[in-house]
Formats: sequence, structure tokens, C-alpha cells
Amino acid sequence: MRIKGVCYDAGAVMAFNWRPHFDIPTVRRELEIIKNDLHCNTVRIDAQDIGRLTAAAHAALDQGLDVWYYPVLWDRSPQETLEYIRKGAAAAEPLRGEHPGNVVFCLGGELTLFMKGIIEGARFKDRISNPKLFAVVKAGEHNKPLNDFLVKANSVVRSVFHGQVTYSSLVWEKVDWSLFDFVGVDHYRAAKIEDKYVELLKPSFSYGKPVVNTEFGYETTHGGMGEAGFLSSAGLGGQPIVDFKSQFLHYKIPVLGQFIKPRLNGEHSRDEAWQASKLVETLAILDGAGVDGAFVSQFISQINPYSDDPRHDLDMASFSLVKYYEDGRRGTTYPDMPWEPKESFRAVAAYFANH
Repeated sequence: MRIKGVCYDAGAVMAFNWRPHFDIPTVRRELEIIKNDLHCNTVRIDAQDIGRLTAAAHAALDQGLDVWYYPVLWDRSPQETLEYIRKGAAAAEPLRGEHPGNVVFCLGGELTLFMKGIIEGARFKDRISNPKLFAVVKAGEHNKPLNDFLVKANSVVRSVFHGQVTYSSLVWEKVDWSLFDFVGVDHYRAAKIEDKYVELLKPSFSYGKPVVNTEFGYETTHGGMGEAGFLSSAGLGGQPIVDFKSQFLHYKIPVLGQFIKPRLNGEHSRDEAWQASKLVETLAILDGAGVDGAFVSQFISQINPYSDDPRHDLDMASFSLVKYYEDGRRGTTYPDMPWEPKESFRAVAAYFANH
């Protein structure tokens, strides 16, 4: 595959900021490692704050990485989302001007679920639990309002951004790909669709455009949410293994939140080897299917830190390639970083280096 990518969270926001600690020296160093040691040539950078997103994109481009610039706004109305996308596209254009051919703008992802107005529900969790959701998706009722929005968004983006544009779809969103330069699909290889994973992807190749898996990954434990993806390609996931209330209070409540330690629901077993093997297995399958590229989700997850205590090891629920230390520890592989590579980091690095 041509695009060897990883998703890099610079601060997506749902309920709370998913990257509480953001500083440019650390970001630069992480992107240097992504380029030189993980052997990626492209990074998809996600953030709600346009300033953060642009700063991280600058740092990635300075490393010689291509950037898929992805401003992320969830749970807002179509009009609010459209205005936000225009702002992001305007901020991405100077980057494209400085690095022509190296910046792709992603104008959103999985909007059937993440944006208000297509499925009933004020918040994502309301839409995903809507009892009518399955029937709406099965009947394809979501496709027209989604495409109506994408037509407007594409027009707004291209009026201010003059590079390549894409969208990160769910496999069951029937997108009008004539609007875009890449067919982008967030395609997780969940246990219940393993036997038809490639088959579900095949329609994406019928548009005569490069196909990119814009997001896929695995947790660092068996089970969890269907063994892959909290929104599987079969649609609509399994059960989270993190106790969300404890996590929410920890990150959302000023001062007092530090005394609330996030925990897992029930007992789970850490399995780095399983995560690593599944990632490489899926990369090989995607390679064989003929995709133009893939983005492994994800490099780091600050809100799912590692703990020696299995009850509080939120990294088990994380798709990340490194285990993040929230307690001030430093890694041994990279003593300047507050994290340590997992087996998945080394496995993906070897795959990208040799394919």
C-alpha cells in the first residue's frame, strides 16, 4: 500500500478533551518517532481545536510526513458543523500552499452518527441507542440527508481549500464519491464480520478512485467491544469495558477529579500480543485487497492510561500503539516520553518497514 498511516489525536472532544496534555515539543517528538521508527509516511491528525490541529500538522509536515487534516466536531447541528468545516478548510489552505501535494482535507467522518440531524438524538450516545437506528440504516434512510450535507460541505471546503478532499465513511453509508478525491472508509475488522471483511469493502473499489481505510484498530485485550472498534463495520459495536462515569468525572471535574481514579467494568486480561497480531493480520488483508492506504488507530490515547493495577488499566480498552503513563513515569525506549511502545508498535513498524 502507498499510504502507511496512523491516526494521531491532538484533541478530539466528546464529553471532555481526549488529549488533556498538549505541548508542541512533545508533539514534534512523537511525530518524529512516527516517521523514523514507526515507518509511517502519512499521519491523520484529529482535533476539535483548529489551532492545535494546525500546529500539529505543521510539525508533521516539517518531519516530511504527509498530513490528512481532520477537524473533528461532534454532536452539533448541520449548520454549525458546516461553519466549522469551512473554518478548518481555510486554516488548512496555507499549509497546502507551503506543502503542495502533501495535505489532504478530511471534511468529517461517520456523520450519520456523529452529527445531529440524520438520526434522532441530541447526543451521540442517544443516537447510537436509538431503537429506530437499525431500521433506519437497514432501509438506507440515512443516505439522502447525509449526501445532501456532503454536497454542501464539499462546496464550502473547495471554495477555500484547493487540494485533495475526502470523507471518512462508515461502510454502510452510501456516499456519492464523485465529490471526493479518495474513497475513505473507517473499516474495523470486528469478530462478527471477519469472514466478510473484504467483501464489505469491495463496493468501495467501484468508483475508480483510490480506496483508503481511514481508521481501524484493536483493543489491548480480547473481548471488550466485539474485539475491534467501538463502532464496528457491521455497525453499532458492543459494550465498552471502561466505566465511563469514573472516567468522565476524573477528566471533567476541576481539582476534585484528580481524586477519582477511572476504572474498568469487570475483570479483563491485558494481551498486547493479540493486539499486535490482529493489526498486522488486518494490514496484510487490506494490502491484498488493493487499498491505496490505511490508517492504524491510534498512536496514543491519553485518556486511557496504563496502570499496573488491572482494575485501573484503561490502556486495555485503548487501540493505541503506545501505553501512556498518567502518573509522571517516563518510558525506557524513549526516556523523554511519558509512554512506552507496546508490542503493536513494533509489529506495525516492522510491517510498514518491509511492505
